[in-house]
Amino acid sequence: MARVWIKNPAAVFTAADHAPGAADGGIVVEGGRIVELLRSGATPSKPVSEVFDAANHVVLPGLINTHHHFFQTLTRAWAPVADAKLFPWLQGLYPVWARLTPESLELAVTVALAELLLSGCTTAADHHYVFPEGLDEAIDLEVEAVRRLGMRATLTRGSMTLGQRDGGLPPQSVVQDGDVILADSERLIDRYHSTEPDADVHIALAPCSPFSVTREIMSESAELAARRGVRLHTHLAETLDEEEFCRERFGLRTVDYLESVGWLGPQSWLGHGIHFDEQEIARLGAAGTGVAHCPTSNMRLASGIARAIELEDAGVPVGLGVDGSASNDSSNLIQEVRQALYLQRLRYGADVPVTRALGWATLGSARALGRDGELGSIELGKQADLALFTLDELRFSGSHDPIAALVLCGADRADRVMVGGEWRVVDGRIPGLDLDGLISAHSKAARRLVLG
Repeated sequence: MARVWIKNPAAVFTAADHAPGAADGGIVVEGGRIVELLRSGATPSKPVSEVFDAANHVVLPGLINTHHHFFQTLTRAWAPVADAKLFPWLQGLYPVWARLTPESLELAVTVALAELLLSGCTTAADHHYVFPEGLDEAIDLEVEAVRRLGMRATLTRGSMTLGQRDGGLPPQSVVQDGDVILADSERLIDRYHSTEPDADVHIALAPCSPFSVTREIMSESAELAARRGVRLHTHLAETLDEEEFCRERFGLRTVDYLESVGWLGPQSWLGHGIHFDEQEIARLGAAGTGVAHCPTSNMRLASGIARAIELEDAGVPVGLGVDGSASNDSSNLIQEVRQALYLQRLRYGADVPVTRALGWATLGSARALGRDGELGSIELGKQADLALFTLDELRFSGSHDPIAALVLCGADRADRVMVGGEWRVVDGRIPGLDLDGLISAHSKAARRLVLG
């Protein structure tokens, strides 16, 4: 079994409550786990089989993405919705997404995962909620892609049950019957969900949003999740339009609605979570319900600024999400850290620390996904999921603090990425992936999809 010493890094952000310098001499990895942290000048307690000289690298825990829609990489920067807010943006794109095929989805997922991996992301949560005819095994395709690239993922079985005919937003062509959704959810849990510490795949249940699902599927999903021990995810409080929809349809504000269907608790995490008042923030914190902060998407659609600082201070697990690549138009998580930092400084002031934003992308995200026991920080016994960045590009010239430079100078690509002790990115490339071929095939599929 390989025993690897990542030796003498230029800097380490552990995301853990270590004394300064705890890993300045490096990190020893064995059996997919972190087995030693070395102070400067120290050497491993036992012989190692591989030494990686990290003198030019800044080492982070593998970044964790808590909210995405992989399929949307096919509809990035589409002109008809480039200047739209959420509801018209969705209404314009639903008919396009209804034309998804297994082949186009496989390409979309591979592109999303590859882009995330190259940005230092080792674990990604995806919310797939579009199941047109012929795409029944969408989540199975995602599992295959995750395993092919050697990553980890929380793959959520999304759903839409409230179509335009019944007052919802999506067209009937992408709405499913509740019994079909629940049966497929059980199938996916049985086949793929693992509770092992080194699990590569978790399954969660994810009715899409208040304006696209019925109260019944929300309640039934909560009951199934509780019975099977899996987590729950949905969009909530993303826009004021959604707030108004909840008031009109359910007679409730969003958090009241969440509680009414059995979702207010530590088993749930919410996409966006922008429009909460002080009382709702306190309730979410007391319940331990997580929030995936998606700064770029929120700015792109002009949805608002999440109150991430107040949420976290209240006890809410706050993670980062790149959101779908049709509202972010990118799947780059290290860039999302920079966006999160600057957007929160715009709201709260310049003293929001760089390390707090990095914490959202690492241990905060792990908490939101319920995986902080094994992921999200560089600590003894945790999974050896690591992202290594160099500072040798022009953008970093003249920088002084290596960790601050990653964020403030705009790092966008990792040099090395390790998942479970295995190198998945080497010299800025994914071994075995024909990136040029993938881009060509994916671009053709994107054109076919929008042309119909």
